[in-house]
Amino acid sequence: MKILYLEDDINLSQTIKEFLNDEGFDVTCVYDGEEALQEIYISNFDVLLLDVNVPHINGFELLKELRAAKTTTPAIFVTSLNGIDDLSMGYHSGADDYIKKPFELKELLLRINALLKREYKTQESLIKISQNIEFNIHSDELKKDDEIITLKHKESLLLKLLLKHKNECVSFDDIYQNVWSFDEEHSYMSLRTYIKELRKHLGKERILSIKKLGYRLV
Repeated sequence: MKILYLEDDINLSQTIKEFLNDEGFDVTCVYDGEEALQEIYISNFDVLLLDVNVPHINGFELLKELRAAKTTTPAIFVTSLNGIDDLSMGYHSGADDYIKKPFELKELLLRINALLKREYKTQESLIKISQNIEFNIHSDELKKDDEIITLKHKESLLLKLLLKHKNECVSFDDIYQNVWSFDEEHSYMSLRTYIKELRKHLGKERILSIKKLGYRLV
């Protein structure tokens, strides 16, 4: 699981990063709102941990901008702001949870795990992609009108990844990490073949190429 952590206190940032690394998370630390925005558009994360009072773009404005851009990644505010108005502003900007500093590291871990559990539980087995196309994430089958199409293994992994981050750019690196196993050699040409097959079933307009970055399912 990949976490983006926005915190301008470098010591606290490193403490949290080391703790979450030990718990098996891959943590990317950023120190201002603009840097966070750039990382989120380049890479895909499973959880966003956001401080509020950070340089350039504060945490509330950052999350509002992300939600307006249809980014649905679960977000937790981790901040010293503890007034009821701050709490209200945090949730209104699109947060899923809010932790007040100071906090116990174990509390943070519990909240992250609870959020991830809730996020994955809500994923239905049958996902409607368009008016006439549905995808069963358990059987790896597409139903297009009355036709059943069984996807190949990597085509299915790729579609699941794109669906998980729909309307977001999924980078080439994230695709290679999630679709190919660690002992396989990935290739751009193979990826293009899988994309071509998915477009054949879903429609070319459904999967956009983002030049030099990756692909986006719309």
